[in-house]
Amino acid sequence: MGNLEVLTETYTSLSLEQGLRQLSLDFPGKVVFTTSFGLEDQAITHAILANQIAIRIATLDTGRLFQETYDVWQKTNIRYGAKIEAFYPNEKEIQNYVEKNGPNAFYDSQDLRKECCRIRKLVPLDAILKNTDVWVTGLRKDQSGFRTEMSIFESDPQRNLIKYQPLLLWSFEDTWKYIKEHNIPYNILHDKGFPSIGCAPCTRAIEPGEDFRAGRWWWEQESKKECGLHWVDGKLTPKKG
Repeated sequence: MGNLEVLTETYTSLSLEQGLRQLSLDFPGKVVFTTSFGLEDQAITHAILANQIAIRIATLDTGRLFQETYDVWQKTNIRYGAKIEAFYPNEKEIQNYVEKNGPNAFYDSQDLRKECCRIRKLVPLDAILKNTDVWVTGLRKDQSGFRTEMSIFESDPQRNLIKYQPLLLWSFEDTWKYIKEHNIPYNILHDKGFPSIGCAPCTRAIEPGEDFRAGRWWWEQESKKECGLHWVDGKLTPKKG
C-alpha cells in the first residue's frame, strides 16, 4: 500500500482537491470516503463531487440520526446530483438488543452504549470498507486531545488498509471558511451549538468553553469518549506503518 512516510511527505503540500484527486489516481477504484454530514465531511464531499473525483462516498445510517442530518443528506444529493451510498445495521441484531435491553439502554452502562455503537456503526462500517485500500475521513487534530498525534496517513492493520485525513491540520475556522466560500450545504445544528453531531439520543449542544466533543455521550465521565470507528488495538491513534 506504499510507504506512509513518503505518502505523507508527498500529500502534505497538496490542497484538499489535489490530494483527493492524487489519491484516486494512486489507488484507482480502491478509495472510499465515509461521511456523517458534519462540517468536515461536507467539505470533503464538495471537493470530491464538485471536481468529479473518482472516490466512493458512503454513510452509516444508524437509524437514530437527527432529522437535520437527513435534511442535509437530501440537500447534498440534490446539490451535486449524487446518490451517497447508505449502509444500515443488521435488523436482527438491533431487534435482539432492544428486546433484551430496551430502546435507550445505551444510557445504562458504557458497555451497553459501546454495544449499540458496534451494532449501528462498526458492523456497517466493515461492509463499507470491504475490498478497500484507502479510507478517507474528516478527522482534525483539534477535535480531540487524542487525535493530536495523528498523521495525514495512518495504518489500520486491523482492517488491512490505510487512512487518509486531508483536513487533519485544518482548524474549525478553516473548515467554516471553506464551507461558506463554496456555499456548501451544512447541518443547521452547527448553528445551534453542535460542533460534533452523531446520533440524536447521544448528542447535545455544548456550552461556551466546553471541549469540542463534550456533547457526545455527555453522560459518560470517561475522557476517551469514542464510538470505536477510529480505534485500533484499543487506541484511537492507529499504529504507524
